[in-house]
Amino acid sequence: MKTTIKALILVLVLVLGYSTESEGQVTVNNAQKLNLEKIDPYKIEVTYNKTSHLVFPAAIRYVDLGSDYLIASKAEDAENVLRVKASVRNFEEETNFSVITEDGHFYNFNVDYNPLAVDLNYNLLGMQKGISRSPTNDVLFEELGKNSPSLVSDLMETIYKKDKRIIKNKGARSFGIEFLLKGLYIDDGKFYFHTQVTNCSHVSFNIDFVTFKVVDKKLAKRTVIQERTLNPLKLYKPLGEIKGKTVEPNIFLLNQFTIANDKVLLIEIYEKNGDRHQLLKLKNSDLVKARLITDSNSRD
Repeated sequence: MKTTIKALILVLVLVLGYSTESEGQVTVNNAQKLNLEKIDPYKIEVTYNKTSHLVFPAAIRYVDLGSDYLIASKAEDAENVLRVKASVRNFEEETNFSVITEDGHFYNFNVDYNPLAVDLNYNLLGMQKGISRSPTNDVLFEELGKNSPSLVSDLMETIYKKDKRIIKNKGARSFGIEFLLKGLYIDDGKFYFHTQVTNCSHVSFNIDFVTFKVVDKKLAKRTVIQERTLNPLKLYKPLGEIKGKTVEPNIFLLNQFTIANDKVLLIEIYEKNGDRHQLLKLKNSDLVKARLITDSNSRD
């Protein structure tokens, strides 16, 4: 009997020892994995009497400050410039902050206080070129689905640079302004509307905003106009001034959608401080002809 009890105790000790060793091994492996995947921070200095400026390659989407020692804000009329300075004098503990940009890149910074700081302006694009490792991770935005912002930007850039006109009969022209839909592409549940505005006049055309609306075909016979507004997820280029005798292509990214046969999609461009608005109409038959973006298309 005693021999049996001793044998059971020995078995339990061996099992527990193996379990503890296995858990310890898992913990070590996880720690090693985390170390391999960590994002090394940039180091910058701030002071109380001066403002540091960080210039990012893309517009800033998100900023998180590690402590109340810092204050930060985007520069006015400059979506890719962040202003940072110390909110208290002579803080001794190192703090940090993080930034996510619209191209899906994540940046991390460790910050020290230096009352005699000399380097107050930082160009992140130049800082990236000066190091061998990749300083950023791609961040996935919910509205873009499985594709990273950098991949979406690359697809838009490919369409923009190739600048092919695959749709021949969708355009409007009035008041010396021509508005064309040159192409419609689809990838991963997203529409890429390739448009072009040509200013045939000598008077600048300042775009105020562009709308995408689904409306009933028979608007004139309805007392209440039912419409559905579709908001672009991303633009390749900001809307702005189109100078006289110039051409301005652009790409609009929207979620995939279809419309009923008794409805149309209206794409409208509104002029700022003017009335030279432009209007395109698309049917569902136009939408379902969207071309698939593939590697072969990008090499054409």
